[in-house]
Amino acid sequence: MIASPVENGALKGLKVIDLTMMLAGPFCTMLLGDQGATIIKVEPTRGGDTTRGVHPGKDEMPFGGYFQSINRNKLSIGLDLKTEEGKQVLRRLVKEADVLVENYRVGVMDRLGLSYEALSKINPRLVYAAIRGFGDPRTGKSPYADWPAFDVIAQAMGGIMGITGPDPNTPLKIGPGVGDIVPAMLTTIGILSAVRHAEKTGQGQFVDVAMYDGILALCERIVYQHSYDGVVPGPEGNAHPLLCPFGLFPAKDGWVSIACPKDHFWIILTEAMGRPELGEDERYALNIARVQRNAEVVAMVGDWTSTLTKKELIDKLGGKIPFGPVNNVADIFDDPHTKVREMLPEVEQPGLGPVQIAGTPIRMTKTQGGVARRGALLGEDTETILESLGYSAAEIAEMREKRAIR
Repeated sequence: MIASPVENGALKGLKVIDLTMMLAGPFCTMLLGDQGATIIKVEPTRGGDTTRGVHPGKDEMPFGGYFQSINRNKLSIGLDLKTEEGKQVLRRLVKEADVLVENYRVGVMDRLGLSYEALSKINPRLVYAAIRGFGDPRTGKSPYADWPAFDVIAQAMGGIMGITGPDPNTPLKIGPGVGDIVPAMLTTIGILSAVRHAEKTGQGQFVDVAMYDGILALCERIVYQHSYDGVVPGPEGNAHPLLCPFGLFPAKDGWVSIACPKDHFWIILTEAMGRPELGEDERYALNIARVQRNAEVVAMVGDWTSTLTKKELIDKLGGKIPFGPVNNVADIFDDPHTKVREMLPEVEQPGLGPVQIAGTPIRMTKTQGGVARRGALLGEDTETILESLGYSAAEIAEMREKRAIR
């Protein structure tokens, strides 16, 4: 099988069949690909991954930023899995693979004759991972197992919207697609754990992450708050229910974040505010006392920060206490941090030219991964992949004639 474009990654040699679409599944396989795994993205011959059609207003582009951002470092093969020829190609891919990832609704792969049970007979060491809204019945059948789900549904049902918002009566959706991305990250951990087991035993297994469960795990605090104290936490605004001050505060030209749960940080903050007496005042000296007077403390700090610009606050607080300005994306592009950390790598966008996407946040001293190849055109690597599996030119031509491949 052909190699990953990421030459030095720690997962070099790991072979992953990617049957995913939209955000959760592709983000998971992207994480593996960034670390050197060979990712073969299997897409429908008509249209491919749905996100290929999400364009930022450029009709001449074969895909847009959505697809590019989370499908870098992958190879693309177009297969019609409703044809026997397409299924046979997938089975041959599976025979040589370590991992298969899919995020179809429950039963789709089973109806195609490509279930975990069927594919594990071909390759007993196969790690088969699924990301679904409410999990797979193999590991615990949810009453919502057949419900379709997207990010916003997972956010709503998993608990994160219920504690996010400006006031107790106004839940809010989190901006990024955490309902997809957090389960994707957890699935990556599950896959690597199962691969480790397979390497030791020769036995693969089914890895299942529900989007609902992933968000609930992210919201771990609400579980013990309810279990220990019987409370039902609600939207918390920009403060924290257990730590103070801990949140967002207004500046003259935007917002800043300040976190002083440790009492010595509070002393430093009050000195910067020109009110050192507050650091010794028994009403505010300890975090537990400040939490009881949360609104009062937040108002005092906010009254001070609002008189200064973000730059002035950086000069007074930066590096002294946990502090940071609230950045927009233009600020992030201008920040020297993102340049040093290589967080905005450049890739080629067909039909447009060089563009930047979010890089990998994982830094390693011996096997650094990263972004080595743009997102693939639909079926760009079909022939190369088929040839690596031993298909002849005549067989490839015949399958193309039958529209089983693209």
